[in-house]
Amino acid sequence: MGNVRIVSDSACDLAPELCAELGIEIVPLTIRFGDEELIDRTELSTEQFWARLPKSPTLPETAAPSVGAFEETFRRLADEGAGAIVCVNLSSRLSATMQSAEVAAKSLDGEVPVSVVDSKSASMGIGLLARHAARRARDGATAETIVAELEDMRERLRLYATVDTLEYLRKGGRIGGAAALVGSMLSIKPVITVRDGVVEPAGKVRTRSRALRFLVDKIKEANVEDLCVLDACAADVGEFLDMVRPIAPSEDVLTGTIGPVVGVHTGPGVIGAVWVEGRGAAG
Repeated sequence: MGNVRIVSDSACDLAPELCAELGIEIVPLTIRFGDEELIDRTELSTEQFWARLPKSPTLPETAAPSVGAFEETFRRLADEGAGAIVCVNLSSRLSATMQSAEVAAKSLDGEVPVSVVDSKSASMGIGLLARHAARRARDGATAETIVAELEDMRERLRLYATVDTLEYLRKGGRIGGAAALVGSMLSIKPVITVRDGVVEPAGKVRTRSRALRFLVDKIKEANVEDLCVLDACAADVGEFLDMVRPIAPSEDVLTGTIGPVVGVHTGPGVIGAVWVEGRGAAG
């Protein structure tokens, strides 16, 4: 089964240029501002979203892609000669995106094999998996090999982020175990993590600088294989990258911007780090 093609969804926060370079197809989610529905990346750029969010009277909502949107992408890739398709999606515990992809995959039974992988993550957690899959597909790896590697990598993915406020997570209903932080949220800078596909609290610190130091310490303790730093309109992301530089050479650090799908739930000012933990490491 040569020519494996990789698909992801727009919650992966991979830059369009990187997707184009690696041949990753993106199926977009939809962002709703009141009655207005906009297709992520197509009708609403990340820059437009962040400019609009603070002015929006109501919190925007996200909607998973339809089964048809995935099916259309899968069929087009099959028509282009794909021998197999691997689709990596946003955590099934955070969105119905994965479900849409699975139903669409079944509709291609007997035509082209489609493997759907739950990233159990969000943002660049999905992005790192999709990037790995695309590189391996380019190397000529089979779909089975790629899926097995993604399932292994997924267990070693770590995502930590400091959010300016838990208000967006609370309003969006995606707060998970981090709900415990809400009571004291005025006096703390929460650090969250995505564990087994859900948002959980990772730490409570009093100041932004301590929150960033917390993230740096987490990276220091880790046996980092692949590191990505992501942010959403964070004025101090440069400062954070400077803090990370002694641990990881900057040319090895992928940087990403949090897009609308994840941004709706985090709000602006987020800084996060995602990495793949090396084998045999603690944590």
